[in-house]
Amino acid sequence: MTKPIQPTQTTAYYVQAILSFAVSLSSVVIALVYLPVEGWVRAFLGLGLLYVVTSTVTLCKVVRDRQEQSEVSKRVDQARLDKLLTEHDPFKVST
Repeated sequence: MTKPIQPTQTTAYYVQAILSFAVSLSSVVIALVYLPVEGWVRAFLGLGLLYVVTSTVTLCKVVRDRQEQSEVSKRVDQARLDKLLTEHDPFKVST
């Protein structure tokens, strides 16, 4: 049969990704707060930042879901092939 899929990411990788996201988001928010412009410009840039962040999260989810779906269909196809090969007897004579 096939080996189960093992995740290649470690806990440290997840922590690094979360910290990186938090640092980048907070630095942009701080830059928006101290930007020497009027309030409506800050609000516009903040809204743009929010849109970029939510779009990125949505894109990551869509890509992950598509990858998982292709892995599942590959595993189903492999299981069907394994079953077919297991049931096939090349020395069986049909009468």
